[in-house]
Amino acid sequence: MNKSKNTTKSKELSENFNPGFLNSYLNQIKEVLPTIPEEFEDVFWWSGVRYGKESFSIYSDNVKKVIGYTSEQIQALPEGFKSLVISEDIPIYNKSYDVLSPLRKTNFFEHIFRIKNKEGKILWLKEKLVQYRNDDGVLFLKASVFNITDFKEKEEELSCLVEDKQNKIITRDNFLSVLSHDLRAPFSSILGFTEVLMSDPNLNEADRNEYLNFIHDSASNQLQLINYLLDWSNMQIGRLNPNPQRIQAQTIVFNCISNLTGNAIRKNIEIKSTVPESIYIKADERLILQALTNLVSNAIKFSSEGKTVNISVDRFNQEMVEFVVGDEGVGIPEINQSKIFKFEKLFSTRGTKGEKGTGLGLSLVREIVERHGGQVWFYSKEGKGSEFHFTVPSAENSILIVENNKEDYFKFERMIREQFPQFKVLGADNGFEAINFVLRQHPSVIISAHELPLMNGVQFIKSIIRGDRRFNTPVIALLNNYDEDVIKSYQEIGVKIILTKPVDPDKLTENISLCVN
Repeated sequence: MNKSKNTTKSKELSENFNPGFLNSYLNQIKEVLPTIPEEFEDVFWWSGVRYGKESFSIYSDNVKKVIGYTSEQIQALPEGFKSLVISEDIPIYNKSYDVLSPLRKTNFFEHIFRIKNKEGKILWLKEKLVQYRNDDGVLFLKASVFNITDFKEKEEELSCLVEDKQNKIITRDNFLSVLSHDLRAPFSSILGFTEVLMSDPNLNEADRNEYLNFIHDSASNQLQLINYLLDWSNMQIGRLNPNPQRIQAQTIVFNCISNLTGNAIRKNIEIKSTVPESIYIKADERLILQALTNLVSNAIKFSSEGKTVNISVDRFNQEMVEFVVGDEGVGIPEINQSKIFKFEKLFSTRGTKGEKGTGLGLSLVREIVERHGGQVWFYSKEGKGSEFHFTVPSAENSILIVENNKEDYFKFERMIREQFPQFKVLGADNGFEAINFVLRQHPSVIISAHELPLMNGVQFIKSIIRGDRRFNTPVIALLNNYDEDVIKSYQEIGVKIILTKPVDPDKLTENISLCVN
């Protein structure tokens, strides 16, 4: 009975809509609307009236701080506040309001949705809303709205972190399962052959040598596997971080070829290289050499006798240098290409002469290259060969002048720009500033005055050596006066070129040329 009366009342009010009657209600709402303290910048209130089929709302002043719109601007939108809700969340938004019934005395719900603020940024909002009806059949709505964007972003970040950790645990478990098998299986064979050698005194020399060769090859392979594992694990826990130096790319390639010459000769494989002398990289020499050696070793391993392995180095872009190792070998079947570089798979195949691998080499290559900020990729076709590429940061050719005498500095700078245009000139007027240049940019040559503010030239070089034990950048020391004790101090820390001011331009040019060539 009451339900019928109330429904009738609402219908009558809807049909006899009175703007003045509504305004009086809106004024009542505005008077009782709570004021949000200034420190609550992520909260706003709104209150409204449902008068028949019409709906009107008033927002607290804080709404502008949260979403950038004033109450009047929101009401002027085609669908009011709903116009700000992003399209993907409209169904959820509508569904929440669908639970409101004009026949119930009170309604309550809370929901989370997204909007676009005035600047177009997506915000996450949490709205808590209460609806109640007075005796006149007018439905009132009151809501508090909280900006929970920071919370949702942190929640998403933590969710991704948890997922990443879970994936790593699964990967680790799979990896350990495969690794335990690969570590155990060869030792069973090694022990078996060892027992035969120990128990059979009548074994002929040929068989004995064959068994010993097998034991040697298996042990060598397992040692390489363990070394790779140690390097990989040390990288994971931060014990083996790259220590970048300015290195000539040609030096890396020549050292690699030298290490693998024996392997190439045994298979009658020619290694060709194309590496401009002018290309320098900023990398950890041992680690990059290990990565390149692994790729070239694989190229030899999977090439038939009489084939060629090509190594080339060139600029990839302004910041990176690209190494390419190509072969004419067996190639990688398409079905196996997705397994390359995946550490947990331990994917390995035998070479053209039965050479064994650990399955970890390429994974370690990727780890090394990515730790240097580079990328690694490959192209391969079965029966046609493979081509592996990786990039590492380029070391800009630069000369650092450490000189607080402005006249001398500009004279040296002008001479270098004229005689060595391919080099960038860096300048510092004291040792402390120069140290940062050296450790960050690894200049090709350092030209340093001895008489400097804060620290002299010897102290400056000693400070660099303390910060970088492998410092090997050529230094040209400039003394105001000839002093045997000072010269001896420089020689003791490895500085070989020491000139006295005023410096002969030709002499300086000659010594710079010796340093950069």
